[in-house]
Amino acid sequence: MSRRLRLILLVFGGLALAAALAVVTAVYLLLQPERFTAMLQTQARDVGLELNLASPASPTLFPRPALVLSGITLNAQGNNAPILLASRGRLALPWQTLLGGPPVITQLEIDSPRVDLDALQGWLIALPARPAGTPPNIPRIDTGISISRGSVVRGDQLLLGDVALEAGSLNSGRPFSVSMSATTSARTPLQLRLSATPRIEGNTLQLDNIELHLSQGSTLTLALNGSAHWHGAADAAASLAGKLDHADGGQYDISLHLTPANQDSPLLLALKLDGPDNHADLRLPPLELAHWWGQLGNEQGPQLTLPPGNGHAEIARLDAGSISIEGLTLQAGDDVAVPAASTAAPTAPAKPAVRKLP
Repeated sequence: MSRRLRLILLVFGGLALAAALAVVTAVYLLLQPERFTAMLQTQARDVGLELNLASPASPTLFPRPALVLSGITLNAQGNNAPILLASRGRLALPWQTLLGGPPVITQLEIDSPRVDLDALQGWLIALPARPAGTPPNIPRIDTGISISRGSVVRGDQLLLGDVALEAGSLNSGRPFSVSMSATTSARTPLQLRLSATPRIEGNTLQLDNIELHLSQGSTLTLALNGSAHWHGAADAAASLAGKLDHADGGQYDISLHLTPANQDSPLLLALKLDGPDNHADLRLPPLELAHWWGQLGNEQGPQLTLPPGNGHAEIARLDAGSISIEGLTLQAGDDVAVPAASTAAPTAPAKPAVRKLP
């Protein structure tokens, strides 16, 4: 190779290196990772959360402007138990933001998140009540949210694995949709589709045209329609009705009515179910019910107890994890209604038959 050719190659190599360094510097200056990291941490602190990253956010321009977050940890302030752990996140940003506009995130992508329901519930309970008259807020998502390879746990117990979630744009007054797939700890596939139109009306977050579709494998399908509204904290109400199809048990009419908490009563869910072999008319506190349900399949947990709430239920068979309950009759509360088919005085509830599945 001649001396002139080597000189030309060195010049072009130097120019290419300088251009690459200039691009990297420009990307860093335009995206300002510290600016967005500080913004996210401030927003987290405003709702009682702490956000930490294993390493500083790294910027990229291709295929579109974004910040890559590594080693994400989200926990309640003063509590070391993480609500969310994720190996990687990606924040897509509009070009207007790079050119000096307001810090807006158009899409959030999270890889391998792990959500702990116990830690999440503890944070929700500790949230202060929203001041009266303060209007709720709908967080705007221009493009959507994408979650892959996620899991949901309760302490050390896996509840859902292989969680994948896709959400569309979220803007007040426009239809919003979300779809999720997952597998249970028993490797049963789950599918969820939800759509609604959110809007702010005065001091109320209103959800209209709710359509919910939930399926568990090929045996169970739930379809509900209705509406809901929220004033903040436990001041929430909802009315949903639809059908529950069970491959082995037939079709059931089901309705759900959520009434807000007040000084005398907690948030209550009224559940009515009517169909072959199974009938229920129950009023249940959702948070306590979720804790009770989580203990059903826990071999290390306490002995089986009746669920919290009031009402009556006649269930031919109930499977929960490794627990099978047959011939279950529940009567709870002082105002239990006697089933119409019975004219005798109320008696003590029948003892459920409980056995381990092989």
